[in-house]
Amino acid sequence: MRVRETARGWTAVWLVVLALVQAAAFLVVWRFALHTEVGQWLDTVALTGNRIGQERIDGPVDRILNAMSVVSLLVATAVIGFIALIRGRKALAVTATLLIAGANVSTQLLKYVLTRPDFGVDPERAAAGNSMPSGHTAIAASVAVALILVLPRKVRVLGAFLGVGYAAAAGVATLSAGWHRPSDAVAAFLVVGVWAALAGLVLLFFQRERAQVSSADSHRVAAAVLGISGGLAVVGCGLALSWLLDLRDVPAAELGRRPLFVAYTGSAAGIAGTMAMVAALVLAVVHRLVPRYKG
Repeated sequence: MRVRETARGWTAVWLVVLALVQAAAFLVVWRFALHTEVGQWLDTVALTGNRIGQERIDGPVDRILNAMSVVSLLVATAVIGFIALIRGRKALAVTATLLIAGANVSTQLLKYVLTRPDFGVDPERAAAGNSMPSGHTAIAASVAVALILVLPRKVRVLGAFLGVGYAAAAGVATLSAGWHRPSDAVAAFLVVGVWAALAGLVLLFFQRERAQVSSADSHRVAAAVLGISGGLAVVGCGLALSWLLDLRDVPAAELGRRPLFVAYTGSAAGIAGTMAMVAALVLAVVHRLVPRYKG
């Protein structure tokens, strides 16, 4: 089957652009966070800042992270596939399953392929090596994005906001628990974003001839809210981290409470903002990927 309609062709072009942009963003995050001394230092400062108020959030953080496992991922994937099947969307069920599987398998492969040079910035965790991307974050994000694809239009926006909230909370939780650096969570979201764009191309390829795309089914307001709020959060993260650069010659363990707090909260905003932007891109185009059927 070929993409014949002009509208479908432009959607395919848009998805390819999204995949390339998010892949490029992943490479930038990887290069800066792992292969520059200042990038490693910023990650370490943010991770060190998780000790501020940690005793108050240990309980919720543990519950969020302990809920994510191979079993829970399989259950969530089965539920998502079932939602698509009861809507009569076999291709959607298969594609959503492949999205989740592809995002999580590639996350684990990248974690072992990517290297993290030791610049002496974080001696306590030097032996652990690379931890990018975050597997727990990828689980939450892939399920959230797949949910946006399979849910009916009337509840899709609610599912999108709940999914973004949970995935963002999972990403921040890995930072709060000291399991992952903030760049690990951001990289995981970008991996899921690339797979979401690829899944969109698959859905376009198998789209039925009687599919009816209507602008009335779009979610422009919700996508704009997520995209703008996510963009502002990422900008806030950038401003917070740039403020810390004047202190980059100071070891993270010797910094005071204020810079540690700025690094931690700024990084948390960047994590949440990245997930919101990835979900906004999916929500903006999902009505073209999963349209109505005539009759």
